Amino acid sequence: MSRMKRGSVISKFCRYLSNFFKKLINFLMMRRLLTRVINRVLLSEPFSPAMVIEAEIHNQGRRKMVVGLGNPGMEGTRHSVGMTVLSALAVQLGVADRWRGDKYVSGEVILSEVQQTNVVLLRPRLLMNVNGVSVAKAASKYGIKAEDILLVHDELDKPLGKITIKHGGSARGHNGVRSCVDCLQTDVMPRLRIGIGRPTGKTSVDRHVLGRFTTEEQKVLDSVLVQSVDLLLSQLSQQDSQQDSPPPSSPAGGRQAAQKRNERARSVSPAEDSAAAQS
Repeated sequence: MSRMKRGSVISKFCRYLSNFFKKLINFLMMRRLLTRVINRVLLSEPFSPAMVIEAEIHNQGRRKMVVGLGNPGMEGTRHSVGMTVLSALAVQLGVADRWRGDKYVSGEVILSEVQQTNVVLLRPRLLMNVNGVSVAKAASKYGIKAEDILLVHDELDKPLGKITIKHGGSARGHNGVRSCVDCLQTDVMPRLRIGIGRPTGKTSVDRHVLGRFTTEEQKVLDSVLVQSVDLLLSQLSQQDSQQDSPPPSSPAGGRQAAQKRNERARSVSPAEDSAAAQS
C-alpha cells in the first residue's frame, strides 16, 4: 500500500512538473509575441531606407550609426553598458555636449563624422525590449542601411573584461538585439558585445543585469571602455572594400549568410589592456 502511495505521489509530481513547464513555455512564447506586437505598434510603418525624405545628413558617402542599447534612466547598470560605451565614444569624438532629443526616433542623437564617414550616435529612450523601434526609425530618417548599424550591448555569456565583434546572426537571447532584428527585418547588423559575466551565488540574472558594477568591476570597466572606443573608431574609419557590393540583407532567422562572414573577436583583461583574440 505504501508503494502505491509513493507511486501515486511521484506520478502527481511528474504531472505537476509537466504542466508547470508547459505553462512556462506558453508564457515565454506569449511574452515574445507581445513584445513583437508592441514593436509593430510603436514602429507604425515598416523599416525601409527608401522612406527617407529629409535626412539630416546631406553629404555624399556612406553613413553609419552606432547604437548603445539599454534602458533609459538606468545608465551605469550592467544591462545598459552599451549606453556607457556610446557616451565614452562621444567624449572621445569631442561631441559629448551635442546630445539632443529626437521625438521621431524616440531617442537622443548626435551627428558626427569619423574620417569622412558620416556617423549617427543613438541612445534609445525606450525600454530595452523595444529598442529596435528607435533604431529602425533612426535608420529610416538618416538613410542608413542595416549592415551599417553597429549595436553595442551587454553579453552575459562573456566575462567582464572581454569584448567581441560579431557580424550578424541570431540575437542569442538578448531582448534588445531581438527587437532590432524584428524591427529592421534582418539580422545582418554587426554588434560589439561587452562581457558582463553571469551572477554568482544566489543572485538572480535580473538582479545582476539591472545592478551597478562593483568598485572592483569598475576598474576593469574603465579599461574596457578605452578598448571598446578604440575598436569602434577602427570599425567606423575602415575603408569598406565591399562598399560597392554590400552583403545581402538576410531576413530575420536566415542567419547562415551572415554567420559565414568574417567574425573578429577582441579580448580585454584587467591586467593587459591591449590583449586581443581572434574568433
